[in-house]
Amino acid sequence: MVHYGHSNQLRQARAMGDYLIVGVHTDEEISKHKGPPVFTQEERYKMVQAIKWVDEVVPAAPYVTTLETLDKYSCDFCVHGNDITLTVDGRDTYEEVKQAGRYRECKRTQGVSTTDLVGRMLLVTKAHHRGQEMTSECREYADSFGKCPGGRNPWTGVSQFLQTSQKIIQFASGKEPQPGDTVIYVAGAFDLFHIGHVDFLEKVHSLAERPYVIAGLHFDQEVNQYKGKNYPIMNLHERTLSVLACRYVSEVVIGAPYAVTAELLDHFKVELVCHGKTEIVPDKDGSDPYQEPKKRGIFCHVDSGNDLTTDLIVQRIIKNRLAYEARNQKKEAKELAFLEAARQQGTRPEGERDCDL
Repeated sequence: MVHYGHSNQLRQARAMGDYLIVGVHTDEEISKHKGPPVFTQEERYKMVQAIKWVDEVVPAAPYVTTLETLDKYSCDFCVHGNDITLTVDGRDTYEEVKQAGRYRECKRTQGVSTTDLVGRMLLVTKAHHRGQEMTSECREYADSFGKCPGGRNPWTGVSQFLQTSQKIIQFASGKEPQPGDTVIYVAGAFDLFHIGHVDFLEKVHSLAERPYVIAGLHFDQEVNQYKGKNYPIMNLHERTLSVLACRYVSEVVIGAPYAVTAELLDHFKVELVCHGKTEIVPDKDGSDPYQEPKKRGIFCHVDSGNDLTTDLIVQRIIKNRLAYEARNQKKEAKELAFLEAARQQGTRPEGERDCDL
């Protein structure tokens, strides 16, 4: 997947240098070394390019990073999170560059991982909405999801994301609209931020010469009312970071009202309101949530040309449920074996830490 944990890693990496090149692996490489990818390689290439700290994307990057690869793209060093990445046969994929002193490390984002997000989709629990406790049955399954019989390692598993004001500041642009900018407003759940969202926001961004796109994110309870089941899969804090990381978005309204009101339009001096192809669910009183911008003649339907939805992503996960469970168990088994080997040699592997952000 591509999620806000990756965005946070790329933000940290970009701060270490002047130009950030991101290598993205093919579906074949990921399937071989980790398990079935949730997003296709083409989706992942475009999603990574849409993260605002990325200067360039290298498609089909080799799974093992070598000095030859760094030299090919004129890179001084490479950066990875402080969790271990192993090949199918259990080798550290960054061993060569570490030995050459051309490796840097950034902090992994606590509380989010592909394992965690896939687990939420399969568990069909709402505990992630408001930090609620899972039922004992769900907790037992979550604890075993992707957990091999040998125990638990520091990286694979389900943990809790804790939002801080500092994290929002780090992701936010901090820029206000300037004279001549066109303020465009969009609203929605933006759950499991994916290529469908990226294509929509890119299209919205292209509607003006100097766009200032504001994304309004609905509260978890609001999303659950119109989406049902255990949606949103990501809670409001997580969705906020996901959208803020997108290069096509200038600002986010955290907990935006479902109806686009006159007060909201006037406050942000909105000149255009856009909505995609998804159904517009009436407000609680049966009214059209976009009636005010429609009345002002500033409402616009935008066809991104992409039919991917959060529902379809969840369907992909459910379809491959057994494969994902096997993937996570296999991944943890490799990591535990690597840890044990390192301990027997009296060394502490890169990435094993006592604390994290």
